[in-house]
Formats: sequence, C-alpha cells, structure tokens
Amino acid sequence: MNSKEFIKAVDLIVKEKGIDRELVFEAMELALATAYKKNFDSLTNSKIIINRETGDIKVFSYLTVVEDEDPNDEESDGIDLDYEIGITEARKIDKTLNIGDTIDTEITPKDFGRVATSTAKQVLVQKMREAERNSIMDEYGDKQDELLIGTVDLEDVDNYFINLGRSNGILPKKECIPGEKIEMGKQIKVYVTKVDGSGKGMFILLSRNHYGFLKRLFEHEIPEINDGSVLLYSVARDAGSRSKVAVYSEKTNIDPIGACIGERGTRIASIIEEVNGEKIDIVKYDKEPEIFIANALQPAKNLHVIITDPKKQECIVVADKDNFSLAIGKKGQNAKLASKLTHYKIDIKTTEQAAEMGINFKD
Repeated sequence: MNSKEFIKAVDLIVKEKGIDRELVFEAMELALATAYKKNFDSLTNSKIIINRETGDIKVFSYLTVVEDEDPNDEESDGIDLDYEIGITEARKIDKTLNIGDTIDTEITPKDFGRVATSTAKQVLVQKMREAERNSIMDEYGDKQDELLIGTVDLEDVDNYFINLGRSNGILPKKECIPGEKIEMGKQIKVYVTKVDGSGKGMFILLSRNHYGFLKRLFEHEIPEINDGSVLLYSVARDAGSRSKVAVYSEKTNIDPIGACIGERGTRIASIIEEVNGEKIDIVKYDKEPEIFIANALQPAKNLHVIITDPKKQECIVVADKDNFSLAIGKKGQNAKLASKLTHYKIDIKTTEQAAEMGINFKD
C-alpha cells in the first residue's frame, strides 16, 4: 500500500461507512506511534504525522519549549535535554516559538514503511468493523419491542437463527408458538424482546409467543389501531391456546371490536393464521372496572362483579350455574387471562357460595 492507495482506502471507508475522516487519521497516528516505539525506538517524545492530502507518513522527535533554567533556584530539577529546550535556545532556532511549543526533528527510519503499511491495514480494518457495528446498532438499537420480518437461516438444538437483513436474530425454540412449524428459508414475523450491543457483536433476541407479538400484530393488521381511532388497552396471552385483547375507542361512531374483526372476519382471521390458530377473544375495555371485568370473562354472561379492595385490585365475581364453568374456563384459563387483562385478582363464586358468604348482589 503506497501513499496514494492509503489515501484512497481512507476516503473509501469514510464515504461508505460514514466515519469521520480526521478520526481515522488520529487513530492511525496513535497506532503507528505505538508500532514505532515497539519496533524502532522506545523514546516517549516521538510522534507520527500523516499528511492528510498525500498520505506520507513521517516520524518526528520533539523537544518541548520550557522556561530557561534559573541557576539560583535550588529546588529546580533543571532542563531535561532529552525532552526539553529552554526558551532562549529555542528562539535561536525559531524566533516565533513560545513556552509550550515543540521543535520537531524528522527521524523516520528507512524501513518504517513496512511496519506502517501493516499497521495502517490493521487500523483500517478495525475502523471498518467499528463503523459497521455502529451502523447496525443505529439501525437495530431502537427495535426492541417492535415487530420485524426475517428469513429462517439456520437451526440448532435450542434456537432458530433469523436473518433480519444486516444482522441476525436468535429465536429460541421455547419462544415459538406451541405446535407451529418453522421452515428453513421461509419469512416469518418476529417480536424483538432484547437488543444488546455491548459485546463484540449485536445480540437480538426474538419471540413469537410473547404477548407483545400479538399486540404488534393487531397494530399492524388493524388500520384503526394504527391511526389511533381504536385504542388497544391490554393483551393477555396463553400462546398457542388462547388470548384476550381489550380495545376501545373514544369516538362514538366507531365499533372497536367490529374494527378488529373486520368484514366477514377477514382481519382477525389473518392474525389467527399468523399465531397458528390460537383463539382470540376481543373484549371491550371500560373505565368502570366492574364492567371491564365482566367483559373480560366472556363468553360467560350474567355475571355480578363486586370490587372488594380497589387499592389491591381484588374482586369477587358471582356466576350462576350456567356460566360458572364458562367464567373459570378449562383448567382456569379464562379466569387467569381475564385477571391478566384487567390487572385484577378475580375470585369466582357460584350464587350459592356467595349467599353462604353473605354477599349481596342484584339478580
């Protein structure tokens, strides 16, 4: 690599990778100074200067201009002639010099070019890697909690590796939807649960069974949610089995549930297909907790909700014999999902149990 090739290489990575040109030269000079001291001379008062236009690399030793030695100052250590020069002597060389300036003398070794070329290549490669890493971090650093589309590239015992474009993400098999089949080479939607750029490379952790995955699907598939006409209050999910999504609208002319279902169920059908046939209950959020809890426990009906502790968010729900099992659900799933959706601890009782407890409720 000659001087012209060196400048071309620097300008190329500056243009392609968006690196500050001066930072490249400063890093190069620092690396070359270290290489010089290691291979030629251990003097600490040596420095490398690279001509920014021609690419010529030269080594200089320098003396720092200091106050003249005072013979009457017994505490003075005097002038270190290896590193310093008094102001009087310095101005014999250059009248414009002041204290703190340096006098440079070129000491470039004849065979320094070989070391300089090797070091320059190492720095350029390092800067390219840093720039690529920073660029990828800029692109993916704010993607946490977002929905991305990638291609299934590789698989090992525990994970799928998803090609996201300029970086790869890891989709643990335990984060897949139970029962779904992931095929190599296929494009899939994934939810980003973690982005970490603190190591040597970018670490992007993905999921398809996270409740956030379903939330982003609704935002992506339902235009009214995307534009804010319909608001998504909360999501509770038992991935692969059943989920509940609470929505509402502040506009009286919009049916939030109907907007999510779509004409002939087309909108919700596409979401269900994406989550491998998972059942999805869309319920209406209400600012009155009694109404919201009753809505969340659907398909059960005719429920009586009694808030027992507003601060702790606890309630008792009374259900008749026709709706008691529906309210609880298979293995308690419906009640658990409703509890997650509403953030209330829900205790479901039959009318007989409620009567024995002395709970009054309206029929």
